[in-house]
Amino acid sequence: MSSLDSLIVRFAPQDPDFIADPYPVLNQIREATPIFWNERSHQWVLTRFHDIAATLRDRRLGRSYSHLFDHEEIGRTKPDPRWSSFHQHEQWSLLCLEPPDHTLLRRLVSKVFTPRSIAALRPNIESLSAQLLDDCQDLGTFDLLRDYAQPYSVAVICSMLGVPRSDSELLLGWSHDIVKMYELESDEATKIAANQAAAEYIDYTRSLIAHKRKHPDGLLISALVQVEDEGDTLTEDQIVSTTMVLLEAGHEATVNTLGNGVRALLKHPDQWERLMSGQVDAKTAVEELLRWDSPLHLFERWVLAEGVEIAGQTIPIGDEIAMLFGSAQRDPRRFSNPDRFDIGRGDSSHIGFGGGIHFCVGAPLARQEIAVSLEGLVQRFPSLSLAQEPQYHPTFVIRGLRELLLTT
Repeated sequence: MSSLDSLIVRFAPQDPDFIADPYPVLNQIREATPIFWNERSHQWVLTRFHDIAATLRDRRLGRSYSHLFDHEEIGRTKPDPRWSSFHQHEQWSLLCLEPPDHTLLRRLVSKVFTPRSIAALRPNIESLSAQLLDDCQDLGTFDLLRDYAQPYSVAVICSMLGVPRSDSELLLGWSHDIVKMYELESDEATKIAANQAAAEYIDYTRSLIAHKRKHPDGLLISALVQVEDEGDTLTEDQIVSTTMVLLEAGHEATVNTLGNGVRALLKHPDQWERLMSGQVDAKTAVEELLRWDSPLHLFERWVLAEGVEIAGQTIPIGDEIAMLFGSAQRDPRRFSNPDRFDIGRGDSSHIGFGGGIHFCVGAPLARQEIAVSLEGLVQRFPSLSLAQEPQYHPTFVIRGLRELLLTT
């Protein structure tokens, strides 16, 4: 076995020890090769920032191939009909579509999901944050994820969409079950739970859409029902997929960035002090939280055209490329002293929110939610500390903690 092969064997997304701290292995593989073939997942895997950034923007690749090819044409099996509700819920997701469908849908969504509408949410976001952090203050020791980040992020999504806050636990449960399908491997029980969650969410959203048609409230679902541009409108299926991707991506990104990021801050007291003293503001610090321990570690695209060459490797139509965001975010070719956690770095051109046409439409909202949270933590908990060392969920694609117990 070659030295490179021995390194690639250590890329083990199912290994708890690897999950606990994947960066030493990712760093070694990245420095050894910009690309490798993963026999277990049957994917080309990219490791370096500039290759990944270029691939995200390369229109010869896509998140889907079904708009150009039948499954059989490129040697792929048809989607398993047992998981039809899961596939239906993401059929019109902005993360899965390619032009022209993506162009149309993003144009319509962008008409209601504007910077102005996001800015208008700030007073409500600050109020939700303050209420939950005040409750945490009374506990002495609290779980940042269970007691704050999860109810906070879902409450923000509910208030934005126009979903009753009393239904937030439903949305939280559906999101948790569905996103597990995006891991490199999923067992039968995970697939059953994800499909059931998707089916329930579809039924729920259809009922909500019907209600908003009769009782518009000016919030996002109501606005999506009414939006029109040059004669184009959104279908019910498109609204279902759009709201679901906002829930899944928005909730998971906010919760996991807060968990991973606050852990990093408290493991680096000098950086926590920079935030406490006001030397670095929360808005700047958010970017390093997104870079240093990214909530999304892998993103995939399909090769859709002949002649694609990445990092010196020619890749045929129908092959899949996996981009290691966690590796790229620590690439010394792009970031100076990348393993150093430096909240004053302020580099917003990382790939924590993806890139190209699939750049996260909810990035401004997530940045605002995280910054408001950091400001609230600093104001209330000057002596905040880890109650115990947390453990990460046994997942690789979406990286986040099981809990984060903090002492005030």
